[in-house]
Formats: sequence, C-alpha cells, structure tokens
Amino acid sequence: MLTRPRVRSALTALALVLGALFAPGVGVLGGGATEAHAVTKLTHSQATSRFSSSGITWSSSGGCSNRNVSTCTSFDQLNLTSAQGAQTLKSATGCALNITGGTETGHASGTYSHWNGYKLDFAKTTCLTNYVKGTFSYIGLRGDGAPQYKSGSGNVYADEGNHWDVTYYNCGGC
Repeated sequence: MLTRPRVRSALTALALVLGALFAPGVGVLGGGATEAHAVTKLTHSQATSRFSSSGITWSSSGGCSNRNVSTCTSFDQLNLTSAQGAQTLKSATGCALNITGGTETGHASGTYSHWNGYKLDFAKTTCLTNYVKGTFSYIGLRGDGAPQYKSGSGNVYADEGNHWDVTYYNCGGC
C-alpha cells in the first residue's frame, strides 16, 4: 500500500514526465516536499507582445534584452502569471506602467526571484504609488528595509525607493 507522501511523490514524477512530453515551456516547481505547481514560462517575445497589447512599456539602462547581462531588461523565462499580473495591474490602476527589471541576472536570488520569473520592477510614478498605498495592505518592512504592501490576491509590492519590486505569486485576479 502506498502512503500519502509516496503517492504525492509518484504524482509529482508523473507530472514532470507528462509536462516534458506534452507541454514544452511548462515546468514543475516544487513548493515543498509534498506539493508541485505547474509554471508556464514565456519567451521575451511572448511577454513583450502581452505587454504591448496592454499598453505596458519597458526600458533597459543598457538598451538590450539579453538575460545574461545585468544592464538589460529581459523577460525570457518570465512566468505567465507574472506577465498576467502586470496586465491586471495596468487594467486595475489605469496608470502608465514601465517595466525596468525582469528576469535578467543581477537581482537577488531565491525561489521567488527575478531570475525564476516571479518578479518585475516597475518605474515609480505618483499614480502607481498612490494606487499601491491606497489599495493594498501595508505588511511591514522587508529585511532590507523596503516597505511592503500585499494585494488582495497575495502579490507583494516592495517600495525600493526609485521603483516598485513586485513578487507575483499569481496573476492578480486575471
């Protein structure tokens, strides 16, 4: 007889195999020893197409999109839910949104990091700041001192001074 942890392990393994066979661009990221979450990854082109269609702009201090260059702004390997979260934010706020950081190297590491497709940086504007501070719940300071706000869907917005660092755990109600 299989125990629950063994059944979950078997299902996770099956999901990995089926994902690799039938769904290119979809990976399984373990959220712990007993769960797995499917994560759909986008190419830079797929993400920029989504952003353009929603009126979201992006910029790069290096004028490039190479994921391996820290002065570029890349969306290669961005999670679909992160792109959808940005689109939801644009729709909800009506603010001009400019993305200044994506999945390029040079950001802090970790499971829910820029590199792993969970974070986007947005240029700070009065419109966006007023929306975040007026709509979301203040949840305290991050370890580096950045004030944090949590949306109703659970995404976290950190005020890093000259930009908003947003962690997308989901699409924000898309």
